[in-house]
Amino acid sequence: VLHGHLVYRGQDAVALSASATLEETAAVLWALPEPVAFRAPAPDAAHQPGRASAFAQLAVLAGQGRPSLGRSATSLHADAAHAVGVLASALGASAGPDPVHRRLARDWSVDAAGADAIRRALVLLADHELNASTFAARVAASTGAPMAACLLAGLATLSGHRHGGAGEAVMQLAEDAGRHGAEAATRRWLSHDRPLPSFGHPLYPDGDPRAAALLSVIDIDDLSQSLRDAALAATGTRPNIDFALAVLTRGLGLPRDAPFRLFALARSVGWAAHTIE
Repeated sequence: VLHGHLVYRGQDAVALSASATLEETAAVLWALPEPVAFRAPAPDAAHQPGRASAFAQLAVLAGQGRPSLGRSATSLHADAAHAVGVLASALGASAGPDPVHRRLARDWSVDAAGADAIRRALVLLADHELNASTFAARVAASTGAPMAACLLAGLATLSGHRHGGAGEAVMQLAEDAGRHGAEAATRRWLSHDRPLPSFGHPLYPDGDPRAAALLSVIDIDDLSQSLRDAALAATGTRPNIDFALAVLTRGLGLPRDAPFRLFALARSVGWAAHTIE
């Protein structure tokens, strides 16, 4: 993060998100010449797509994986591509050769414009310096743990309510705003000495550029617009990427846990980059 911009190996992430896929973004972060293919295994009928399936599938893969120490970058890239493909399937991406954003859109019955918004969200979420989940993945990697175990460490940390749980919190805030009005809901949250979820970011005092980029390509419903205005009036803070994910979820009618699914899938690419490093 440099002067309010998110940069992936010299490339501005917002500019990259205008057209790149997650597969192409992985090539940037993993320093590869070609997009990475995330092959999805056949879906496991015993697991419904979502958080629980993601944990279960990565845990199985981690138990079968080879240690990461003493192996070439090429072999680690192969492990990473396989692990991200397994995670994509567990989070709802259907099988097939298409990029993961199209496979998710197909599973969620989303049109082409919605699929493109999902693509942009995945690119914007792929990495974010040394945040908590990335730090956990690097700690696991330092022990020589298998690639899937390193991603599992990141996923476990992401599940905390102060990290990936922000998506659920903002959905609750939106529901409160629907029942009581945006200004009343904002006052209620602040009166309980709780910061408003999905507003403000310490690394982006002038506003989260990821949120601005995603919100620029999706329709903001009246409730979300009123909540954004009420939050700005009450706290002076602008929406961050978690708010944009909630708007995307509401606007496209995605599963309630879609913000966590999108975050986990996208960030697994960054976890893998840090693990290999």
